[in-house]
Amino acid sequence: MLELILYNLDIAMEAIRQNKLRSMLTSLGIIFGVASVITMLAIGQGAQQEVLLNMQILGTNNIIIQPVMEQREGLVVDDIGESNNGEDGESRQRRFSPGLTLEDMTSIIEHVPYVENISPEIIHDLQIIRGGRLRTGKLVGVNEEFFKINQFELASGNNFTTRHMDEAAPVVVIGHGIRTRFFVGEDPLGKQIKAGNIWYTVIGVLQEKRLTSSQIENLGIRDYNMDIYAPVTTTLLRFRNRAQVSSSDLGGSSSSDFNYHQLDKLVVRVTDSEFSVTVSEIISRMLQRRHNDVIDFEIIVPELLLQQEQRTKRIFNIVLAAIASISLIVGGIGIMNIMLASVVERFREIGVRRAVGALQQDIRLQFLTEALLISVIGGIVGITLGFVMSYAIQLTAGIATLITGVSILISFGVATAVGVIFGYFPAKRAAEQDPVVALRRE
Repeated sequence: MLELILYNLDIAMEAIRQNKLRSMLTSLGIIFGVASVITMLAIGQGAQQEVLLNMQILGTNNIIIQPVMEQREGLVVDDIGESNNGEDGESRQRRFSPGLTLEDMTSIIEHVPYVENISPEIIHDLQIIRGGRLRTGKLVGVNEEFFKINQFELASGNNFTTRHMDEAAPVVVIGHGIRTRFFVGEDPLGKQIKAGNIWYTVIGVLQEKRLTSSQIENLGIRDYNMDIYAPVTTTLLRFRNRAQVSSSDLGGSSSSDFNYHQLDKLVVRVTDSEFSVTVSEIISRMLQRRHNDVIDFEIIVPELLLQQEQRTKRIFNIVLAAIASISLIVGGIGIMNIMLASVVERFREIGVRRAVGALQQDIRLQFLTEALLISVIGGIVGITLGFVMSYAIQLTAGIATLITGVSILISFGVATAVGVIFGYFPAKRAAEQDPVVALRRE
């Protein structure tokens, strides 16, 4: 059997060598089809990887609670300054909300199930000073669970302790970017750094968090490497606590004119992502009651947003791959067309082989091997071209591409199948020729 296969391969190679230009033109459809499929799959895999990285950055089990401007609802005030009454005869009064506070965080911990960790964030924009260097940055008030929730690793030093939180100690953990700019060539642990008007002692340094500009922009996150992290109690004690600020403190401005929320964000980590939606609904109802039915917060489940983006990209990639596959079908039609023409041209060769004892299955295998060989060669060249096209798209368009072994196997397998399917009919037609009639053909 092996000898028969090698013999037919030799005949197929000889036929291809005798008709190099025709064989090359025949394989072009396969070449560009395979290259297109590989490129489309590479773009799809790149998009998939990007979504997974975004999930990792935002946290697959996280729920984000953010304060928003108070969403007020009421009756229109007429020209004489009296509000129109509702159907129940009572005018609706504005309700008071304490805003997003640490008490909300405590209530969530105590009453909401499936909550694994929770961390607040209070963000202050200020100037960072050390050793004659100045840079604007952010001081972020957090608790000790913040780094675990956001999957931050310490390069050196320690995390905040309960004592730091209870005593509102002036200590900080700095990002990798702060270290490289303010502590060049020295160990920052135990050193002092000034944020705003307060000096802090560095007790920890975070490992570098690799973020691209597109991730920062698309996900709406900060460059964590350039932040300084202090205990949340420290920021509340040493900076203005917004929960204790009233409109009279700001010159009689209405509550909608200033930020009355004590916290800028709450991040809740649930034990399993399957509970994310349920827990977010429970938290929403709880906060609505605690805020006296004032909807001055929003709850974001990053995993749902990213899953929707993932589904959209998957559908788009399937459509692109299907369009690219059309060129493979066109290439297969080209192979069948050329092979049919080749059968007509080689009637005498077929007659001679049959006359000396070749069976129908031998003739069928000969032409099928030739069609398959053209497809295989086109597939190999197409894979190489697919690598080049994917790399070129990544360089020129800035779109992430990722070529996997599965995409190569799929493309090569489809090309091989096209050669077999579209080469079978010409091979069958060649095998069915009457040897006497074939020998008479010139």
